[in-house]
Amino acid sequence: MTPQPGVRAVGLAVALASAAMFATSGSFARPLLESGWSPAAAVIVRLGLASLVLAPLAALALRGRWHVLRDKWRAILMYGLFGGAAVQVAYFNAITYIEVGVALMLEYLGVVLVVLYVWARTRRRPGPLTLVGMLVAVTGLAVILNPADLAGADLRGVAWGLFAATGMGVYYVTSAETSGIPPLTFVCAGLGVGAVALLVAGLTGLVPLHFGTADVHLFGGLYPWWVPLVELVVVAAALAYVTGFIAARRLGPTVASFVGLTEVVFAVVWAWLLLGELPGPVQLLGGAVLLGGVAAVQVGSRREPARERADLSPAVAP
Repeated sequence: MTPQPGVRAVGLAVALASAAMFATSGSFARPLLESGWSPAAAVIVRLGLASLVLAPLAALALRGRWHVLRDKWRAILMYGLFGGAAVQVAYFNAITYIEVGVALMLEYLGVVLVVLYVWARTRRRPGPLTLVGMLVAVTGLAVILNPADLAGADLRGVAWGLFAATGMGVYYVTSAETSGIPPLTFVCAGLGVGAVALLVAGLTGLVPLHFGTADVHLFGGLYPWWVPLVELVVVAAALAYVTGFIAARRLGPTVASFVGLTEVVFAVVWAWLLLGELPGPVQLLGGAVLLGGVAAVQVGSRREPARERADLSPAVAP
């Protein structure tokens, strides 16, 4: 059944809010990394504390139905390991070898993986307008991020970037496919799993684990280390992941993942407002092209039956 216009509009608004909140993570994580925190340490604290913040509400949302966690353990595990921990650690490791723009471009190939997965799972090819919108959106992304730097890039960085793309794909698919469990509960459990798994990896020496308590440089001033961490935990993790999960349930993985591309546009806006980094004409053009592509994907999906959501998630929660 095709979703009501009001439901779709709410889904789009929630997806854009999620992208805007995820986009703040770079500006607030950078000071911690520059002060000596390892990528894995930043991700562990971000996911672990976000899970604790959500825990009381997540427990209330279950209403005593604790068996739901047992029933959905596979989806929670996939979401936590790939959509939570792997995508972030892979991206942070990628930018240690290659340019940020190239790493982002590789990570956002995850939206293509989502399309291929849905195509294979439903055995239905996306409509012409949806396909055109995908091409336009990826082109706009390329204009913003300038993947020309990929030539001669360190292959280790490329590998990490592609691994991040896989994690992003799993994030959107598991969010859309998982029904019968409250969003708060699912996200809380998933982030907790990701944090614990990454902590075990760090304690066993699989990934570097370095924390710090030194003051950090943020927006031209010197602040305690916990200031950017609060934003990363509450806004860029707890709220961003919950709203992203809700959006994927309402819109399906294809539309939700392409709306998620606007995170790049929001990142440019945040850099302008918070850091004073003015976007250039090419970035503005790329942003306009990307938004046009996202709009085309949205219109194309509206014209088609809601078969993606029906086939992938028959019990989509409002």
